[in-house]
Amino acid sequence: VHFLYRTNFNLQSIVLVLHKIGEFDEDGMCINTHWCSVFLLQLYSSVEFGRRWQVVHERVAPNRFYWSKMGLDKEPGLIHLETSISEGQALYVTCKLQNCTDANKGKPFPGYIDPNSLVVQDEYVFVQVSTAGRPIYYVSAKRDVFTPMKLPKYTLPKNLHVISTDENRVVAAVQEWNQNETYNLYVSDTSGVYYTLALENVVSSMGPEGNVMVDLYEVAGIKGMFLANRKTDNQVKTYITYNRGRDWRLLQAPGKDLRANSIHCELPYCSLHLHLHVSANPYTSGNIASRESAPGIIVASGSIGSELTTSNVSVFITSDAGNTWRQIFNEEYAVLYLDQGGALVAIRHTPLPIRHLWLSFDEGRQWNKYSFTSSPLFVDGVLGEPGEETLIMTIFGHVSHRSEWQLVKIDFRSIFNRRCTEADYQTWHLHNQGEPCLMGVKRIYRKLKPTSRCVMGKTYSVSMTSGPCECTEADFECDYGYERRTNGKCTPAFWFHPSSMSRSCTMGMTFLNSTGYRKVVSNNCTAGVSMEYTARRQQCPIQAPRGLHLVTSEGTLTATLGTNVTFLVFLEEGDGARTSITLDFGDGHAVTYSNVSSIEDGIKHIYKTVGIYRVTATGENSLGSETTMLYLHVTCQLEYIHLSAPFVAVRNKEVNLTAVLWPSQVGTVTYIWWIGNNTEPVITLEGSVSCTFPREGISTVTVQVSVGNSILQDRKSIAVHEYFRSHLLAFSSNLDDHNPDVAEWRLDVSRVIRNSLIQATGVREDQLLVTVLPGLPTAAEFFLLPDKQLTEGKPDKSSVHLDQLSEVLLGALNQNLVQFTLRPGVQVTVYAAHLSAAPLVDTSENHSGSAMLMLLSVVVVGLAVFVIYKFKRKIPGLNVYAQMQNEKEQEMMSPANPTEAPSSSQRDLVHSLEILDTEFNSRPIGEYPLLLTLTFGLHFNLLFLHCLCHSIEHCFMRLILCSFFVSQR
Repeated sequence: VHFLYRTNFNLQSIVLVLHKIGEFDEDGMCINTHWCSVFLLQLYSSVEFGRRWQVVHERVAPNRFYWSKMGLDKEPGLIHLETSISEGQALYVTCKLQNCTDANKGKPFPGYIDPNSLVVQDEYVFVQVSTAGRPIYYVSAKRDVFTPMKLPKYTLPKNLHVISTDENRVVAAVQEWNQNETYNLYVSDTSGVYYTLALENVVSSMGPEGNVMVDLYEVAGIKGMFLANRKTDNQVKTYITYNRGRDWRLLQAPGKDLRANSIHCELPYCSLHLHLHVSANPYTSGNIASRESAPGIIVASGSIGSELTTSNVSVFITSDAGNTWRQIFNEEYAVLYLDQGGALVAIRHTPLPIRHLWLSFDEGRQWNKYSFTSSPLFVDGVLGEPGEETLIMTIFGHVSHRSEWQLVKIDFRSIFNRRCTEADYQTWHLHNQGEPCLMGVKRIYRKLKPTSRCVMGKTYSVSMTSGPCECTEADFECDYGYERRTNGKCTPAFWFHPSSMSRSCTMGMTFLNSTGYRKVVSNNCTAGVSMEYTARRQQCPIQAPRGLHLVTSEGTLTATLGTNVTFLVFLEEGDGARTSITLDFGDGHAVTYSNVSSIEDGIKHIYKTVGIYRVTATGENSLGSETTMLYLHVTCQLEYIHLSAPFVAVRNKEVNLTAVLWPSQVGTVTYIWWIGNNTEPVITLEGSVSCTFPREGISTVTVQVSVGNSILQDRKSIAVHEYFRSHLLAFSSNLDDHNPDVAEWRLDVSRVIRNSLIQATGVREDQLLVTVLPGLPTAAEFFLLPDKQLTEGKPDKSSVHLDQLSEVLLGALNQNLVQFTLRPGVQVTVYAAHLSAAPLVDTSENHSGSAMLMLLSVVVVGLAVFVIYKFKRKIPGLNVYAQMQNEKEQEMMSPANPTEAPSSSQRDLVHSLEILDTEFNSRPIGEYPLLLTLTFGLHFNLLFLHCLCHSIEHCFMRLILCSFFVSQR
């Protein structure tokens, strides 16, 4: 649970609390590891001191909610939130605490931001947006529009942390593309947009909660003073700056140790190095401490030598802001400030129990030992009373590892016998190795004399007087795009064009033409070389538009059909107020704006059709124009795919495979085909592919369809054989009433039909396949396979053998011997789709061609007699193909794999290898491919029959058989 408090707001105490929601058990253990890693939070508020709570917002990112700042935000009571949209997307929203509804929300940043990237600090707001794997950082100063942060061009940051935002300037730690354990420090101008390098290779480490900790410490009480640990030549050294990173130097080591022995340590080969970790726990101290109420006093642990080490650590103190240092302990101690720095208390850092502490009244020059308990105590933490002026502190710990906590309260007031008077104070001049002008002023502080032992109390306040200094070159740093050379001069970087700084200039206005330098922020120097180094104001030049950029607000090149797409247009150079922008969306729509400033919030558009669109932006003014474009992929969600494949295939004969998508248009699609036992897939951009199967048996085909970030697949099994017979099956009409037309039902019924056929005919299981076809009326098909032991290598014998089996099955079907019970009271009879002598009769009044139809029947019968006489052989097994409505999938019962249910399109289901006679045997199948379709209107029902022919003569014979079948129906 995270708390954020505010007092003195509408005369009530307001508390914001974040409550973790997700999948946890009653012991608080994570159930869903994914959601525990990116858990969601609900934000609650209370205006009644916690008596009652109300939900402010849901899906709030941890530690990403901020109070408004008076004078910056438009309304009091405004809160800044980062809300989670998905695992990789978030939104920056603002709303009133008591009315955070969708209608009252503000979205200061147009588009999505990266999760856990919102930072609201002082007058600045920061967000991050990743594009093509590269983060782009945006900043808003004084709640103005967001602008990309301008780091040196080839910084290419991997990570960025905002260190400080006080004094109208941003200090940021940036991990560049070639860094792993170090960061570079950058400082900005007042806008927070333009950054220059302050210090390279600052050491970093991981905090206890996985957060990044950069070894940079801002000294309290003295503006512009920082300490940093920098890694050079694989050695970590401590540096100090007094002018916000413009200049850095090493720390001079103490001249003597605790025993007054001389320390021989010469710069730059030897110096003092400090540990700069600050404790996040209020009950324990860190490695370094300073206070606003005690300017110039810094206490830190460290070592002396060529680099910072973790061994031989001592404690050091400075009373003059880092110019000189003294060693006060040769072990690690926790040091606390009492009475606003008038007294220092030290407690040893040790895992052993202790009962003594040390007290100093002269800025650590002398220490007095005191006992705070009669029996040794394992110290867990030390806590001072609220306020730096306090003389009371609390030590808590335990006597043994099994005992409870013990609190020891220490009151130091009895040690002091008087209050401080004016005579107890002295003046102290801040300086840097004798240079009094720091940040353009001379600062003089009023401090307690080290020899005075008195209580300053609550009435004491730090007083400081300052006087301006004349500006020197040291008061200016390199401007954006410039780099400091070895001679101290700032010259343009190889990638920088100084003229581009006028890119936001408007004709008739003025701009600041940089000299390559800018005054350090908060530097108050006057006169001197100020005119020489300060940017000069000039009239804006008239420029044609240059550097036109077009991106989407999400930073991606994809969009979802039917949703708003926000396009952002940026112009690097040119008169933005007089440059018109035309945006062609690529779908026949375009818009034109008179100037760039009118589209700062982006241009929204909705695409209504899936496709790839060339979006073009054109900037134009009286001096020229520039065009840029992007290709936007508009897609929709792929919901379902179906692999259409033949149910049975002939060995070494080409087979067509087709992937059917729903919806059919989803954008750019990649098809990955895994065919049989091939170890490498076939990748296509089309939804169909042809293949052959060289071996008999069951072959599996898998197609994967990749659309955007989603991949769906379907799989079918194809029975591959050299020869087979097939025949369509029909059922008694009561089966249709119980057909839900789903794949599982067809699979189960196929198994029942197959078992019924085997039981009625005695056909072996490995010679019979059955599939129920999709759609209504219910139809099925059986496939007869030859006995390999009897027909291996004997095509003629295979044909005779299959004909004999076909006669057996058709005989059983014609005699109504094949029946099964679907459910109690529902007995289903299976029929063969066979010929019948029943005449074709049309009783409808609207059809007067009955006579013509009868005449056609007579002609057909005559042709049948002629063909039968000519070929003098019996009619082979009949193949009838019914084109079913809404082609779906088919299932098969295969002895090789009874658990899978392959499906295919009806017209590709079967290739019957009937050997009609010697002439037909001499012709390869498909030499005379011909597909005849007869359409008859019978009792207002349409029936489509397809006769597959292998020769012209065969087609006449099939036509006769199909005609008789139609007359039967």
